This record gives sequence, C-alpha cells and structure tokens, in this order.
Amino acid sequence: MTIEEMKQKKTEKGYTNEMLSKLSGVPLGTVQKIMSGETTAPRKFTIDALSKVLDEGSVDYTKSTTSGKGGVSETAVAYSADGGKKKYTIDDYYAIPDDRRVELIDGVIYDMGAPSLTHQRILGDLHILFRECAAKHNMPCEVYLSPCDVRLDKDNYTMVQPDLLVICGEYDENGIRYEGAPELVIEILSPSSRSKDMLLKLYKYHNAGVKEYWIVDPKHRIVYVHQFSDEDYAPKQYAFDAEIPVGISGGKCSIDFSKVRA
Repeated sequence: MTIEEMKQKKTEKGYTNEMLSKLSGVPLGTVQKIMSGETTAPRKFTIDALSKVLDEGSVDYTKSTTSGKGGVSETAVAYSADGGKKKYTIDDYYAIPDDRRVELIDGVIYDMGAPSLTHQRILGDLHILFRECAAKHNMPCEVYLSPCDVRLDKDNYTMVQPDLLVICGEYDENGIRYEGAPELVIEILSPSSRSKDMLLKLYKYHNAGVKEYWIVDPKHRIVYVHQFSDEDYAPKQYAFDAEIPVGISGGKCSIDFSKVRA
C-alpha cells in the first residue's frame, strides 16, 4: 500500500493518527510524519503494520469489565473502523473507562490524546479571564473547562468535550452533562485535533446552535472567531496580543489575549 493509499484509507475510515498508532503499534510521531508527508520513505515493517490496520474492517479498540464513564460496565467497545457502518451511541461512550478520553460525533468515536502543557496553560488562563469578564459585567453566564460532557444535539449519537464552554441561561447545575448547545465554545488546536476542530466541529457547533466559536491555534499564534449569529458572517482572525471582543456579551466584554501564557 502506498502512502497516498494509506492517507485515503485513513480518511475513509475516520481514523486519527492516535488511533492508527495504538492499533498498529507504530509510534505516534512516526505516524504523524508519514501522514504529513515529512517522511516519504518509511521502513517496510512500518508500512506493513499500518497497511494491516487500514485493510481490516471493524476493530475492537478495547475490552474490559471495569466500570466506565458514569459507572456503566463496559462491554466490547470499538472505534468505527468499518467506514462508519456501525453507529456508536452514548451507551458505548459511557462504557469506555474514565481514564480514556474520547468524543462521540455522529456515531463515530474519536480518541483524544493527552493535552500538552502549552494547551493547559492557555486553557487555564482563558478560564480565568472569561470568568472575570462575566463577573465584571454581571453576565448571567457560567464558564466551564474540559473535561465536561456536552450532549450537543440532544440525541444518542453525539457527546463532545469542548476545551472551554460558556453557558448563559437556565440549565441543570447538578447534571452529569450539559444538554444542548452552549452560547460560546473554545477549542485549542493540537496536531491530532486540528482537522476535527476546524472542520467537523465547526460544522457541528454551527448546526447545533452555538452562537460563537473560538479556535485557538498555538502553532501559528492566531485566534479564529466565528460568530454564527450573523448569517453572512466571515470568521475574524486575531493575533495572540489582541483584545478580542466577546460577541455574546453584546460589546460589554473582551478578552486581553496578551494575558494568556502561550
């Protein structure tokens, strides 16, 4: 199998680089270099290992009898490695052990790698800045940071964990998850989540009714702000030293991104 064929199979099956690494035994760094084109002549045993995984159909990712999310006993849970023929549900999501972070989007389970220290610094600072902003301007909003389950479409096929979410209005404060679309969502890009956050989640958040979506790109030091309330919106770009207005605040609130330790 050629590298281009592997890339096509990877896209067809909905694999992330992390999933390919764990299923094949090939180090994540090697998978990333091959899929990005940085490595053009990988070793034969690496090609064989990846080809074997990509040629297979449905693959059980993990099996266990331990309690999973929400205390549900886990049965055989698999990532959607069969081209999306099987749709996984919230029951499958909650059956996965708590120490394994995943998201469920339209019946497909996506692995979430451990966040970097830079990711966590940015997230922590944004959490503080948004809370301070809401309090200063008496906004009736709460700010939460991941991991926090969001049943975005209120169906059985999607459960996401945004890096940060702002909720304004009534909701079940004692619930195990948030039901529906938050007013504002922020995702911080990583090499493994880039395409999912910029394409798949952009589509999902827009269609679910999220009013504002920030995509923070530490690599290029850019913040993309999508304000979905404007039908003719075009995403705005801000540098990491900018004062970024919060659209849902009606002009009251802004975030001084120069205070974010990136």
